[in-house]
Amino acid sequence: MKNTNGQRIAVYAGTFDPPTLGHIDVLHRASRLFDKVIIAVAESSSKNTLFTVEERLSLISVSVDLPNIETDSFSGLLVDFAASRNACALIRGLRAISDFEYEFQMALTNQKLRGEIETVFLMPSEKYSYVSSTLVKEIARFGGDVSAFVSPGTEELLKKKLLV
Repeated sequence: MKNTNGQRIAVYAGTFDPPTLGHIDVLHRASRLFDKVIIAVAESSSKNTLFTVEERLSLISVSVDLPNIETDSFSGLLVDFAASRNACALIRGLRAISDFEYEFQMALTNQKLRGEIETVFLMPSEKYSYVSSTLVKEIARFGGDVSAFVSPGTEELLKKKLLV
């Protein structure tokens, strides 16, 4: 489905606290399917974030070098943000079957709110299927090596934030 400008725009939203290589993998997959992908960092959520919105946007920007990617932040309903950016789809990553129930519920709710915006589920590569931002922060808090899970810039900022 294309918007009025003839583009297929998708929004890939999350807290990205921090962005992991799994997030980046899903983003690469989405960038091949859509003309433009907007990475939307949630300003507020029920999650207690370690990084500011500005830091998360910066970490994404330095971790991704794709010509059809934009970054932005949003608050409020994701479907309203997507509609304001003329998006036709929301990208959601599925790591494991445990993600599916929540994501399915969200997709159906978003469909009810804005039926013109589709939800597209993408799985990361198998090597990232278990990686989560929460897990990465926990490993980093205890001085563990997170280099297999995040970009070098993200690893550096994690260490600074946690004084590891």
